[in-house]
Amino acid sequence: MNRLLLIILFFATAFVSCKDDSPSPDTSQQPTGSEHKYTYLALGDSYTIGESVPAADQWGQLAGLLRADGVDVANPVTIARTGWTTSELASAVATAKLQPDFDIVSLLIGVNNQYRGQSISTYREEFKALLQTSVRLAKGRPGNVLVLSIPDWGATPFAANQNRARISEEIDAFNAVAKEEAQLAGVTFINITPLTREVSIKQEYLANDGLHYSGKMYKEWAQLALPEAKEILK
Repeated sequence: MNRLLLIILFFATAFVSCKDDSPSPDTSQQPTGSEHKYTYLALGDSYTIGESVPAADQWGQLAGLLRADGVDVANPVTIARTGWTTSELASAVATAKLQPDFDIVSLLIGVNNQYRGQSISTYREEFKALLQTSVRLAKGRPGNVLVLSIPDWGATPFAANQNRARISEEIDAFNAVAKEEAQLAGVTFINITPLTREVSIKQEYLANDGLHYSGKMYKEWAQLALPEAKEILK
């Protein structure tokens, strides 16, 4: 089986899995709620879940770094699934019926919009709605929301037989929309994309599946987000 077929099968599987009529959040990292001073909600797709990465090394490392700095925040309540686009994430959040009382909310979504060839205009409209939802869930405070840029999967081994230049251009276009809408909404935008383009020379940033990222990469992302997160929860 060649590498191109592997790519197609991987994303096709993700596509099928995310077409569940009743999408549900990943509750594996939900805290009890009463053990910590601050609460955290993480919204997204496979990059938020930490596909192919042990739980301790996933995006929840941000909470661990915060606690190490004396900020008493719980591990994130996570609503994310491999293959989700903006519309599927929005449906899952609506289904979850969360209370709007999170102290911090992070949002990382869009790679599957790009992969499926969806339009920038559709992404803008749906991303803007997700920003509004994120702000509402963060007690109505735009300053309590963090948006992370979309990683460039075109730099991974899985894209070896793809048009990497085109993928990067499209990822940049989607990220430009995310950054613009985040700034208009008064939300902090954190650019993690350059780090994801280093996987060709830093293999330790890759997960074993050759498409997603390792715990070392997640730590880099968490360290980039740490100052802003501390400012929110100071």
